[in-house]
Amino acid sequence: MGISIIFLLVALLAVFGTFSALKNKNILGILFGGGTMLVFGFFAIATLIHLPDSLPK
Repeated sequence: MGISIIFLLVALLAVFGTFSALKNKNILGILFGGGTMLVFGFFAIATLIHLPDSLPK
């Protein structure tokens, strides 16, 4: 559970970085920020969705 929270925080920071890169018209920042946002956001949300299935019953 802890790693999914860290992934979610990284994805949120990537959102702010991507918007900052968009304001400054920084193409490389947009690519890396957007990619980070997609990858870390996907893994965080997928982990949180499947978390109840992995808990002991």
